[in-house]
Amino acid sequence: MKERADRLLVQQGLAETRQKAQALIMAGLVFYEGTKVEKPGQPMDLGARLEVKSPLPYVSRGGLKLAEALEVFQVEIAGKVVADLGASTGGFTDCLRQRGAKKIYAVDVDPRQLDWHLRQDKRVITLKKNARYLEKNDFSEPLELVTCDLSFISLLKILPALRRLLEKGEVLALIKPQFEAEKHQVGKKGVIRDQAVHQAVLEKVLSGASEAGFYVHGLHKCQVKGQKGNQEFFVHWVVDEILFPWAKVLELIKETVWDERH
Repeated sequence: MKERADRLLVQQGLAETRQKAQALIMAGLVFYEGTKVEKPGQPMDLGARLEVKSPLPYVSRGGLKLAEALEVFQVEIAGKVVADLGASTGGFTDCLRQRGAKKIYAVDVDPRQLDWHLRQDKRVITLKKNARYLEKNDFSEPLELVTCDLSFISLLKILPALRRLLEKGEVLALIKPQFEAEKHQVGKKGVIRDQAVHQAVLEKVLSGASEAGFYVHGLHKCQVKGQKGNQEFFVHWVVDEILFPWAKVLELIKETVWDERH
């Protein structure tokens, strides 16, 4: 009999949850007889003894998502002043810290969630505020980059705040279709599996962003899924710097959504 690698990892007590198991696998940390396990859904013999080479490199799996995006988009973090909107436990913040950010403003409505070790780092400044109401004077120096990992709100509602914060610079935002789609488009347990809905959501969000002066420089289908298995997408926006005409952005959306490698 066969079992998925992520489930087997949990059954063997090597991961607390399937989500953590998936994060370990996608980080390339899980091996079977010296060979790396490539996918969470990889079929394994029930008797296969898996091995975890090392713990997760970040305080949460969010760090894996951002690290993946930074590699794909080839965005340099070292020496930059960054705001991490929706910091939560600090996956993104930890990734930014490890990549050499000069200063990171960890913004969240409940900054107590932020990992204790991150709060001890002098480069990390916690800011208790709703991202929608951020103002430029909330920060002691100009921001060069903003990351977004927000839930239960559309990114479109955050764009005015981003515009206030950035006269120039970049945004790396996680697009979560379940919080962007119409209610009737969301499936059971809040999961969207219809790729046509993914495409429609991306077109809506990226169109609204371009109208606000945030232009697409990259789009990526995340390998690490959301907690309920939702497919998420990372977008790289640059302020007031057009790289692709809208027709090309539409092509990019279609190619990204229907890419079956992930």
